[in-house]
Amino acid sequence: MSVGERYDQWHKINEGRAKIIIGARSAIFAPAQDLGIVIIDEEHDSSYKSEMTPRYDAKEVARKICKDSNIPLVLGSATPDLETYYKAKNNKINLLQLTKRANEADLPDIEIIDLRLELAKGNKSMISTRLYEEIEKNLKEKKQTILYLNRRGFSTFVMCRNCGYTVKCKNCNINLTYHSNTNKLKCHYCGHEEKLVTTCPECGSKQIRYFGTGTQKLEYEINKLFPTASTIRMDVDTVTKKNSHEQILEKFRNEQIDILIGTQMVVKGHHFPNVTLVGVIAADGSLNIDDFRANERTFQILTQVAGRAGRGREKGRVIIQTYNPDNFSIECAKKQNYDLFFSTEIALRKQLKYPPFCDIILIGFSSSIEKEVIKVANTIHQYLKKRVETENIGIILYRAVPSPIDKIKNKYRWRILIKCKFDNDIINLINETLEKYYNLKLKNTRITIDLNPTNMMGI
Repeated sequence: MSVGERYDQWHKINEGRAKIIIGARSAIFAPAQDLGIVIIDEEHDSSYKSEMTPRYDAKEVARKICKDSNIPLVLGSATPDLETYYKAKNNKINLLQLTKRANEADLPDIEIIDLRLELAKGNKSMISTRLYEEIEKNLKEKKQTILYLNRRGFSTFVMCRNCGYTVKCKNCNINLTYHSNTNKLKCHYCGHEEKLVTTCPECGSKQIRYFGTGTQKLEYEINKLFPTASTIRMDVDTVTKKNSHEQILEKFRNEQIDILIGTQMVVKGHHFPNVTLVGVIAADGSLNIDDFRANERTFQILTQVAGRAGRGREKGRVIIQTYNPDNFSIECAKKQNYDLFFSTEIALRKQLKYPPFCDIILIGFSSSIEKEVIKVANTIHQYLKKRVETENIGIILYRAVPSPIDKIKNKYRWRILIKCKFDNDIINLINETLEKYYNLKLKNTRITIDLNPTNMMGI
């Protein structure tokens, strides 16, 4: 919505002319005069937590509003957030279960393809033999297909095969992604673009090659394998214009398009009765990230994307391609067994002291001066360490280290991780730590504190 449209909606709500308010995260702050219920759909989605200042969790805000107004809060999901389900299991919130699928439809059949075996057979394509056969079958039967790959672009990194040099963003310590439609290298963090590299700046070699796969490359390969099939792609690059998101979905929904290729945008709640096949190109993408929620995110994504198949009369089929077929989150997604996944994952969380058995506080530091950010991070760590030791404060304090992505938009990034049970004593400790930081009077370094971040890579 434009700023003007948002303004009009805000006044409509404020004047009591709206009986039902539908919105994303910020809608929780809508000026409703006589609120009767708050429903948070797909409550497991990490986008309910704001990663920008002010950092807030829409679910926590909703709980506070509903408690103060004495009205019900409904959290809905086919794959609930593990911490929400833990509260339900322990009778802290009521658990209501839907045991049947919409329209009484059967759950789709899910098949796991081991990509290691595909490589052993000499198939280096992004599409396994089995998925190829199923797409071909769907095309013959005039049925639609969704292919999911949570990577946009054509190649995820560009490397010199002679010396191993990789092309990185000059503002961020991250590989640039090649986009074939513009023939440029782009940074997905700061938006920096540069021309294609054809000669290695390190060794002068011409052995520059593209590695990794994105939705653009997948679309290119599908068009090569199935030249008569119509395809459409939905990712951040194709939905930049206003209403382009709806236009793509509408075009696909009206059965003009055979194959929809997309990132997480295609996972979320869409109802396409003619889609009988869903292919997950690389299930490992969400597994191999530096986040304790990696297994949970993988299970949720696979279950949600599988739910797009067979929503009409015909039973759906789902093919999941992976290099880790034995991973329990993938096995549980195949069985579509949330309780089995929950019992396995919650045992791991308890053993490793992760939420819901503790709270995590991330203290992030960023500065354009590397020496300064290191100095501040280490000074704050020493201060906290001394307080913990002398006052016997019950927290697990980890040393200051560079963030997983240690430079974004020309800002160097460090962080300190704390595990604790969040209470007033911890709040006082954090406030006193902030006072210590302000007393350092370092203008270039910014400090950020996040409680239970949904994205461990974010700070």
